[in-house]
Amino acid sequence: MDTRQHWDLELPAPAKLNLFLHILGRRSDGYHELQTLFQLLDHGDQLSFRRRQDQQVLLTPDFPDIPMESNLVYRAARMLQEHDKQQQGVDIHLHKRLPAGGGIGGGSSDAATTLVGLNHLWQTGLSKAELCKLGLRLGADVPVFINGQSAWAEGVGERLQAIELEEKWYVVLAPNSHVSTAEIFSNKNLTRDSSAITVAAFLEQGGQNDCQQLVSSLYPEVAETLNWLSQFAPAKMTGTGACVFASFADQTAAEAILKQKPEHLDGFVARGIQESPILTLL
Repeated sequence: MDTRQHWDLELPAPAKLNLFLHILGRRSDGYHELQTLFQLLDHGDQLSFRRRQDQQVLLTPDFPDIPMESNLVYRAARMLQEHDKQQQGVDIHLHKRLPAGGGIGGGSSDAATTLVGLNHLWQTGLSKAELCKLGLRLGADVPVFINGQSAWAEGVGERLQAIELEEKWYVVLAPNSHVSTAEIFSNKNLTRDSSAITVAAFLEQGGQNDCQQLVSSLYPEVAETLNWLSQFAPAKMTGTGACVFASFADQTAAEAILKQKPEHLDGFVARGIQESPILTLL
């Protein structure tokens, strides 16, 4: 984090896990009908914001592999600025901790924090529902972070029902793979015919990630990581990958497993949370 400058607002962008992901079918608009359970984590990126009196949106640091116009933080700021015909601009500093293409919501969470933060900073007065509608244009996972609660999700992931989950600690491992969500969802071998289940049924019997088998076959590093973590607890991939996770009853047990991870894997331990810290900070 750049500590040399004064920031008007500093907010977290928490990670998420998909505790399961069922694909029920493909819709006429090309998107997929999903069921999933989003678990928010107490670990993520951090964003700092400072108002500008001109209309510029300046994002630091530079991310060489992502053109500025494609960066979800920049796009979110510009989208809100245009929607509100906002005369102010903003400097944004993104402290990145979450891997890109990991299926843990890094870019989507950053975009959501940007919309929520600038709605506050610019005093645009949009409701959560209005912000979610804007956020959905940036990605299907953005609304869950705007709502800021662990939630059961249906549709493309935008129909959300907050859910109380038993507190667990998670080991999250990141293989050195960048998985393209678009590539996975367009692959002809993707399973798209899971039956719909209820919240009660999932809590009783669990569910699988319908993308996991395909991603494991295309990215051997993901399969290897799943195999390694499965020695200690049932391991699953989150989203379209590449990150994999397993749950543990307490922090000590989770950290003991993380210490044993192969050196080539990045990873962290995080606690599952019901609410995003953003809800209490704003």
